[in-house]
Amino acid sequence: MFTGIVEELGSVVAVEDRGLDARVRVRGPLVTSDARLGDSIAVDGVCLTVAELPGDGTFAADVMPESLRRTALGALRAGVPVNLERALAVGGRYGGHVVQGHVDGVGTILRRTPGERWDEVEIGLPATLARYVAEKGSIAVSGVSLTVTHVSDDAFGVSLIPTTLAHTTLGGLVVGDAVNLEVDVLAKYAERLLGAVAR
Repeated sequence: MFTGIVEELGSVVAVEDRGLDARVRVRGPLVTSDARLGDSIAVDGVCLTVAELPGDGTFAADVMPESLRRTALGALRAGVPVNLERALAVGGRYGGHVVQGHVDGVGTILRRTPGERWDEVEIGLPATLARYVAEKGSIAVSGVSLTVTHVSDDAFGVSLIPTTLAHTTLGGLVVGDAVNLEVDVLAKYAERLLGAVAR
């Protein structure tokens, strides 16, 4: 489990396309400083398992076909920056919201409006996810926990504070860029439970 509070802006070292799946190697000295094989690290909001840890500040993880289909990881290339977060340690501070690293879909940056010290961003989302997004609710965008400022049937807005602009990949996004979206898991469970009661 993660919080959506990005710990480090890492970079992709290499992507090995293996047909249906891929292996990605990522540089992240902070997140690898105490990592072990089998640990979970969120890469742009996608929970990946450490498969190699050579001790040089990098780690490698396998990306399965499901993740390539449902996330923006398939577009990763060497040199691309990525948001990194280690799994939440028991007893650790919980600054964001419940983030599983299980991406629900891919959104697109529709509009970006710079402010004095912040940016207002509108993101298009698949219609199947809109029902889980609520104004003032939480959403993870490429692994970053954000508060929704407004929502419609096919888009939502967020405000990016200076820290988010400076220390995550969201600061460099432009109109048309793809982002990983994870809606609030509590909304999905509530829908499931209400559906079961209605039957």
